[in-house]
Amino acid sequence: MTITTSAPPARSTPVAIALGFLTGGVIGASLAAFVVGCVIESVPLCAAGVGLPAVYGLLFLLAGAPRRAREAAIVPRTALAVVESREAVGGEATSDVAVRFDLTVAPDDGPAYRVAFTQHINLADLPDYRQGVVVVVQYPPDRPWQMRIVKRPTPEWEDRAAEARLDSAPGPVLVSESSEGCGVGFVTLLGLLLAAAAVVLLFRADLFDGDASDKPPVSSSSSPSPSSSSSTVVSSAYGTVTLGPNQSFLDKGQLRRAVGLLTKDADARAALTVVVQDRLLSIVYAPTGSQAPTFDRDSLPYDRFPALVEEARRGLGVSSPKTWQLTVERLTGSLTIRVVVTGAEGTASLEANGQGKVVRRTPAH
Repeated sequence: MTITTSAPPARSTPVAIALGFLTGGVIGASLAAFVVGCVIESVPLCAAGVGLPAVYGLLFLLAGAPRRAREAAIVPRTALAVVESREAVGGEATSDVAVRFDLTVAPDDGPAYRVAFTQHINLADLPDYRQGVVVVVQYPPDRPWQMRIVKRPTPEWEDRAAEARLDSAPGPVLVSESSEGCGVGFVTLLGLLLAAAAVVLLFRADLFDGDASDKPPVSSSSSPSPSSSSSTVVSSAYGTVTLGPNQSFLDKGQLRRAVGLLTKDADARAALTVVVQDRLLSIVYAPTGSQAPTFDRDSLPYDRFPALVEEARRGLGVSSPKTWQLTVERLTGSLTIRVVVTGAEGTASLEANGQGKVVRRTPAH
């Protein structure tokens, strides 16, 4: 008489659920830490993102070592089984193929039962495991579904298998690869999302506030003056104007208005240098009582500046200029306007006099 055993216990236990949540949290936290560390250029955070999974994996292995030792110490049981069916499920491109077996197992000290499992079998040995063949199997006594076919049994068991005739046992069929269930998968995903969100929230100031602090404040005024879309800083030593997005000091009248904004309350301060980039204007003032050569800011040929920059960007061998800078000074005696552009081909420059006429060109090198 054949009697079937019960199905293996469910794996969605509280321990499995807690372990799934912890695993998801480690994955989410490590991924978020690595990405955030790359964005904010934090080497320790990137290192933590890489090291956290390694530490967790090591702890997981150490925590499971006693259980694996206990399982390894259990002597497996040996029994005869008959092949009910077989199906190749993968690995056809290699010498070993994954085969899904359905067996009826007949232990010497218990009722027969059905079991399904997957085992890699060499292609040359597949004919030895056709339907109806009796084989020798081994399994842990406390986990009868973890079945393995013994490829080279002892002579005693080999003789028993050759002489045995086994009847098929009715289902249900035990499965070797028991699923953890939807509960564990759900809490793993939940832990991943919560941990990733926690890391992002923890470093939100570096991620978002840092970007916002780099942008110039924009006034709500509808006036077209530079102050409605720029940031202005004035001190006794220097003054700067930073334009807002989609603006440039090459726009008509923009530079003259910005210089006027810096000098309207500081007419007594003479300028040593004026430096202009696409969205940044800087004026360095001469210290009180200094004998350094200065110049009148109102006398500069502002209308010529865009043309000088355009000539430097297109006529000096820099096909794709990335940055440009215009500098005005008279440290050598006469007023000099110098434009420098930088690109893949190198750096090029030109110099003009106080009227904006080009007097020297230096191609890219």
